[in-house]
Amino acid sequence: MTEALGQDHDEDDVPARHTGDPGQARRIPDIISQIKDSYGDLRPAERRVADAVLEDVKFAVDASNAALARRASVSEPTVTRFCRAIGCEGVRDFKLKLAQSLVVGALYLTKPPTASSENRMPFWSAVFGEARQALAEAERQINPARIDRAADLITKARQITVFGLGGSSSSLAQETQHRLFRYGLSVTAHSDPYLMRMTASTLKPNDVVIAISATGRTREVIEAVELAKHYRAASICITAPNSELAATCDVELTIGVPEFPDTLKPTASRFAFLAAIDLMAVAAGYKMGDDAQETLRRIKYNVLTHRGGNELEPLGD
Repeated sequence: MTEALGQDHDEDDVPARHTGDPGQARRIPDIISQIKDSYGDLRPAERRVADAVLEDVKFAVDASNAALARRASVSEPTVTRFCRAIGCEGVRDFKLKLAQSLVVGALYLTKPPTASSENRMPFWSAVFGEARQALAEAERQINPARIDRAADLITKARQITVFGLGGSSSSLAQETQHRLFRYGLSVTAHSDPYLMRMTASTLKPNDVVIAISATGRTREVIEAVELAKHYRAASICITAPNSELAATCDVELTIGVPEFPDTLKPTASRFAFLAAIDLMAVAAGYKMGDDAQETLRRIKYNVLTHRGGNELEPLGD
């Protein structure tokens, strides 16, 4: 997912599973939650099995019934009773559902580092270090010529629409709208897949769509961009390198950012994507010149006269 090992995932990495009816999606039970929710109702010996499973899910998936019983210090029939107590037909059914639970990755089942007297905030260096690395990667990987091309399309557009679905991409789409409307550009952001398709259907040759996806695999975003291109709108994307979305768009701003495997911290790639958005917006502002500066002056004047004072900070907002 995310597009990263972490958190603000975009939406698209868990494969769809279907029954014989292609229109009927089969729900995969979250067996980990079932164990936790049923824990208080289990017998003491069954709780030991639950503890052994939750402590090492990968071991529980691969282990034989006898090995799991030894790990939990219980009998093999107790393991079978535990499986039935949490709603499974038996050990085989339990193992299948447990294996399916690992589809989102074992990282989410690993306990995070705990604070100590020497390291009271073990996440501190990870958050700041990841942000610095993401910005460094953005500066290294973003192609200035593509920023310039994106700015050309933006400044000449009749209207601009921004697509981002799920996780951080929705908020980044809103951020793109906030950066561009200040120059007097007509821009709207959408994170609903149906509105994206509907909006794409209204676009014309002198319009621009900006698509944001951390993975570049979000099917709804890709299809909305393809629809916009069908109606001859220009397209820009901020996404992962060598992705399907990057191949679909006219101008691709791509950044690959490795993630530190800590599921509780935000996805670092959003810092890199914010840098791409700022570069694109500032480049557009510079191309618009006096028109953009006059619009910004009017915004700042009316904000200051509304709230009082003469403080200009923050200057660009």
